[in-house]
Amino acid sequence: MSKINKSTFKFLSDLKKNNNREWFNDNKPIYEEARANFEEFIANLISNISKFDPPIAGLNPRKSIFRIYRDVRFGKNKTPYKINLGAHLLPHSAQLHNGAGYYIHLEPGKSILAGGAYLPPAPWLNAIRYEINRNSKEFKKIINNKTFKNYFGELEGEKLKTAPRDYPKDHPEIELLKFKSYLAVHNVRNNEVLSDNYLQHATKVFKALHPFDKFLNDAI
Repeated sequence: MSKINKSTFKFLSDLKKNNNREWFNDNKPIYEEARANFEEFIANLISNISKFDPPIAGLNPRKSIFRIYRDVRFGKNKTPYKINLGAHLLPHSAQLHNGAGYYIHLEPGKSILAGGAYLPPAPWLNAIRYEINRNSKEFKKIINNKTFKNYFGELEGEKLKTAPRDYPKDHPEIELLKFKSYLAVHNVRNNEVLSDNYLQHATKVFKALHPFDKFLNDAI
């Protein structure tokens, strides 16, 4: 059974303490092992997700994993490497920021399983709000589902301070319409990530996420 190795977590912990090119180059073989371990896990996760979300089938796990190299051109943080491993699984027809998928983030003490619409472009965001306005009963049924609540709790994401354009301030669903991102986030403890059944757990979490993602994707 595919699992996350302790050595993968140790590499990420060590990288956080030694985020420089010299150390990384000296430990490149260990990074390659960690990445291969994560890629194998993602390949199995794709296979599991495709059973309830068929468009995910056939995704290339290597292409779904984010690069570990940071773009340091514009930010104040000039450390060259990310201190996590991450992958975003989207249907073939979707693109990042233009489709809701399944996000897995591996970082000691900060691992998450998440999904939804992160800072969606205006056309998609407007479509989501329109669909919530039109079909709030279905949306609230999804986010108030017991299994969804158990894994994700309340929706996350930055909100407008006032009502979005075209919606009155006293709209009955105004708090849902204020979101600028619609995110469902499940925090995972280190021992859960390193357990033998993490693949099964991630599959269950993402199965609970699927109706939420589908609502957001169907909106556009």
